[in-house]
Amino acid sequence: MVTALIVSAAYIAAQMLADIGSLRIVLLAGMSIDAGTFIYPLTFTLRDLVHKTAGIKAARVLIVTAALINIVMAGYFWFVARLTADPQVGPQLEFARVLSPVWRIVFASIAAEVISEMIDTEAYRFWVEKITIRYQWARVLFSNSLSIPLDSLAFGWLAFGGVYPVGVVWSIVLSNIIVKGITTLVSIPGIYLVKEPKKGVE
Repeated sequence: MVTALIVSAAYIAAQMLADIGSLRIVLLAGMSIDAGTFIYPLTFTLRDLVHKTAGIKAARVLIVTAALINIVMAGYFWFVARLTADPQVGPQLEFARVLSPVWRIVFASIAAEVISEMIDTEAYRFWVEKITIRYQWARVLFSNSLSIPLDSLAFGWLAFGGVYPVGVVWSIVLSNIIVKGITTLVSIPGIYLVKEPKKGVE
């Protein structure tokens, strides 16, 4: 139970940080990429750990809960950014410039997260129930290989399609897939951080 709580908290924190980071587009090796991509891929392995320790129902609830928390976070940032700043302190414009949400990006990010994470969950369950409970690294690789391209395509085009040139959007999508793929390979050993339940995974 404690392990599941810790992993769940880490999952939600990573989701929140990724959504905030997604507001900034940077260059990496000559390709455009939203900064949330550097941490978001970790959520797939963290979700796998929740699935492994608490079952598929808990994983599904966690995905929806994280989405709702991110919406509340964006709404709170929007509210605070529009409050009148204390004139004795100054305009404090940096807060709004950095944290005031771009709603198109917020909703694109959340929609892509929910869709891809749910598919990742089902792919993970399929591997465990229909293929084997052995080779835990393979279940992570299999589920992520489906969810990462879908997440990158959905987010890239929902958030930036029609806003940036087509080449920039495809660059964001491609760089997302590459970085998330690399992060997946690096994070795969994380699935062994918790023991497999004695009765298997739900």
